[in-house]
Amino acid sequence: MLEAVELYQGHLRTVRNLSRHSLSGYGTDLLQLTGFLEARGTTDPAAVTHLDLRAWLGEMREAGRSRATVARKMAAARSFFHWLCREGFLPADPAAGLRTPKKEKRLPRFLSREEMERLLSAPKGEGIREVRDRAILESLYSSGVRVSELAALDETDLDLRAGVARVMGKGRRERLAGLGRFAVEAIRAYAEAKRRQPGGGRSGALFENRDGGRLSTRGIQRVVAKRLAEAGLDPRISPHKLRHSFATHLLDAGADLRSVQELLGHRNLASTQVYTHVTAGRLREVYDRAHPRA
Repeated sequence: MLEAVELYQGHLRTVRNLSRHSLSGYGTDLLQLTGFLEARGTTDPAAVTHLDLRAWLGEMREAGRSRATVARKMAAARSFFHWLCREGFLPADPAAGLRTPKKEKRLPRFLSREEMERLLSAPKGEGIREVRDRAILESLYSSGVRVSELAALDETDLDLRAGVARVMGKGRRERLAGLGRFAVEAIRAYAEAKRRQPGGGRSGALFENRDGGRLSTRGIQRVVAKRLAEAGLDPRISPHKLRHSFATHLLDAGADLRSVQELLGHRNLASTQVYTHVTAGRLREVYDRAHPRA
C-alpha cells in the first residue's frame, strides 16, 4: 500500500501538478486509509475489497467525522484506486460504486462593505509596515486571490498600468487577476517605501518581511489578523473571507457569474455558484423590506 501511495503521489505531483497543500492532503488521507487496512491485515492494494472501504467509511462515521471530511477522504480513495486500475496495477476497482455522504451546503461567510472599509482603513500612519499592510489588504480585496497566491507574487508579475497581476493558481493554472485603482496606488506607495529601506526590494518578492525576504503565507495571515483586531472585527476571521467578500460584492453589484469564475480561478462553475445563494438571500431581504405585499 505504501509503495502504491508513493507512486500515486508522484503522479499527482508530476502529471496533475497539484499544489504542495493538495499533495499533503492526499498523502494524509491515503496514509490514514493504509493504517486502517493494515490493522485489518491488508497490506496489498490488490487485496482491498469494497467491504474494506465500507468499513473505513463506517469507522469515520462512528468517530464523528464531519460529512465534508468523510467525503474528502473517500474522494481521495476513489481517485487512488481508479488510477491503480487505469495503470494496470489492479484488475478491478474496489471503490467503484462506493457512495459517500453529501457535503453540508454551507454558505460562504463574508465581510459587509462597511466592515471591509473599516478593515482597509485600519493601518494608520506612513511607516513601512503600515504602507505594506495597506497594500496587502487592498490587493486581497481588489483581486480576490488566495493568500498563498498573493505571497507567491513577484514584482515582475504585476502590470500596474494595466491594473493586472499574473497569478499562478491551483494545479499551476495561470490567470490574470484584476487590481483596482486603490490597490494600484497602495502597491506603488509600498514599492517606493520599500526602495528606501536598506536592502529593500532585493528579493524580487512583491511583499517582504522585516528581514527583506519574501513574506510568507503565515506572515500575511498574521497581518490580516492584526488589522482585523484594530478595525474592531474578530481577528479569528480567516483571510479567505476577503476572497468571499470580493466575489459576493461583485455579484451584488451585477457582475456575471462566468466573469467571477474566471477572476477567482475556479475550474468549475459549480464552485462559484455557491455565491449566488448569498446574493439571492440579499435580494430576498431587499424584496421583503421594499415590496408592499411581501
